[in-house]
Amino acid sequence: MAMAALRRQVATPVMHPNNLNVLRPSFSPSEEIGSSGVRYISTQVVRNRMKSVRNIQKITKAMKMVAASKLRAIQTRAENSRGLWQPFTALLGDTPSVDVKKNVIVTISSDKGLCGGINSTAVKTSRNIHKLNSGPEKENKYVILGEKAKAQLVRDSKNDIELIMTELQKNPLNYTQVSVLADDILKNVEFDALRIVFNKFHSVVSFVPTMATVLSPEVVEKESESGGKLGDLDSYEIEGAESKSEILQNLSEFQFSCIMFNSVLENACSEQGARMSAMDSSSRNAGEMLDRLTLTYNRTRQASITTELTEIISGASALEG
Repeated sequence: MAMAALRRQVATPVMHPNNLNVLRPSFSPSEEIGSSGVRYISTQVVRNRMKSVRNIQKITKAMKMVAASKLRAIQTRAENSRGLWQPFTALLGDTPSVDVKKNVIVTISSDKGLCGGINSTAVKTSRNIHKLNSGPEKENKYVILGEKAKAQLVRDSKNDIELIMTELQKNPLNYTQVSVLADDILKNVEFDALRIVFNKFHSVVSFVPTMATVLSPEVVEKESESGGKLGDLDSYEIEGAESKSEILQNLSEFQFSCIMFNSVLENACSEQGARMSAMDSSSRNAGEMLDRLTLTYNRTRQASITTELTEIISGASALEG
């Protein structure tokens, strides 16, 4: 009988009309399935989100450190490689405005992403060169180095792609490796002018889309005979039994391989620098998001504790009343 009386005493305030407002739950009707359960799930979701953001921040910081390490290794080699093609520019010149029928645009890009907009910039520059050199009697083809340029140019210029090469940086870049690629291009592609498009490295946060032009031996000889910059070749003495056309052939091939070597290294430096900058921005954004999530979690947790205390105090007051 005592237990029955106690149950009546506890149940009476809940059913009494005057005490309904005291025991009304503070959560919305959609959360009436279980007040404590709903509040626990909301804080758990925020906690899981915070954990995910922390993991992403760790990854971006690690990628930034890896990119910085690779950049230091490539930058010195890229700066040293500039001495290979500069003598050719002094001897043969760089004539981007030369008018020829067969243009081959060699677009150099990266195989991996998460490096900002360097690949989009190279592809955009290549498309602009394609438009500038287009005409009824002209032919423009693409030679693509890198997976990212391939993915973009295949969409609208699939028929103009002559050759695709990927996984350039799978092994450490050296002149032998690049010269083999250059030899494959020269054997498989007919051209009057090669337009090499790449990103020239200036600093970690600065790279410039650049185009270098290499003319075929026939065009070089034609330009040499017509005078101008290439006419200075006649002032040099030729030793050996090689003719002028054979020397121009060798010079053209060697010039292309040297410019390709420098272009690949410059683009690799720009890729690592852009990746460093992108990963640094991502890490800072993750930190800011983590601060906001921490504030949200603390507020939600504090509101949950306050609500539970209010309900306990209200229930105790109802029992005493």
